[in-house]
Amino acid sequence: MKDPKIIRDNYALAGVLEAILLIALVAIIISMIQLYYVPEIMEQKEADHMDQVSNQFAQLKSVIEIQSMMGAMDTGQPITYTPMSSPINLGSKELPYLISARSYGQIDLIDEETSLNYKISIIPAPGDFPNGIPLTSIVYEAENFYFVDQIYILEGGGIILKQPNGGEVMRVYPGIVVENNTDQNNIRIKYFIPLFKGVPGKKVWGDYKECYVHTNFTNHYSYSGSANLLYIATDYPNAWFDCLLNESRGILWEYFDNGHINVVLDDSFTPNRIIITPSPGFTINLDLTIAEIGVQVGPGYAIPKS
Repeated sequence: MKDPKIIRDNYALAGVLEAILLIALVAIIISMIQLYYVPEIMEQKEADHMDQVSNQFAQLKSVIEIQSMMGAMDTGQPITYTPMSSPINLGSKELPYLISARSYGQIDLIDEETSLNYKISIIPAPGDFPNGIPLTSIVYEAENFYFVDQIYILEGGGIILKQPNGGEVMRVYPGIVVENNTDQNNIRIKYFIPLFKGVPGKKVWGDYKECYVHTNFTNHYSYSGSANLLYIATDYPNAWFDCLLNESRGILWEYFDNGHINVVLDDSFTPNRIIITPSPGFTINLDLTIAEIGVQVGPGYAIPKS
């Protein structure tokens, strides 16, 4: 019987080592992509999503203003009251095949029933709103995983951007026009105010997918008269104050700088107030158009009870 012979082959060992090294190289490359590139890609993706939400809120504001204009000129045609749907992308999806997290968002309707102390008050008060005009809002709050969280608020006809660090700015100004008659020391403020009215069960929706905000015109009120005092009670006083008194583009800056009116941010109340009063010898006259807008958030549309 012949003794078995062991043949040593270095080529087989070299092939195994080569495969192990290739696997290690691929693992290192994937790890580099996962640790450094995926967060950057996802941060940019969430930033682009915030820009998209900003544009969608601007479109929502335009839809509400068009509906209000049609309602004010109502000739009895049913189309005036037909709801229109505005899409809002609540979040963004994760990347395929790689480990990443999707972002989420939520929309809340703060309507005339839930606005509580948030209001626009006038002295003397309008007959239709003796306790002030409710300062209603549509609020989108992002829950980002990579990019800074942001909150968009459509309030009083303006669009406000708020961040967790406390910074807030009025991205789109409300519909306020100011006229000054220097001969009569008369400052006339024309203001279009949307007043949101919700339906129970259709005031909040959260997800990462697309959501629809359904709006329809229901009624409008008009008010004209002088004001000894006007104040805006809001959770976003810095955005409103900058909107009114920014030196380069503030709505009331010219009249404040000329000493015709006084504008003060009063933080001794909760919520804080922006107080507007005429200077001695001057008069503030208001022309207000208040459009009541039905708002529903989420899938489907519920027909409100008449």
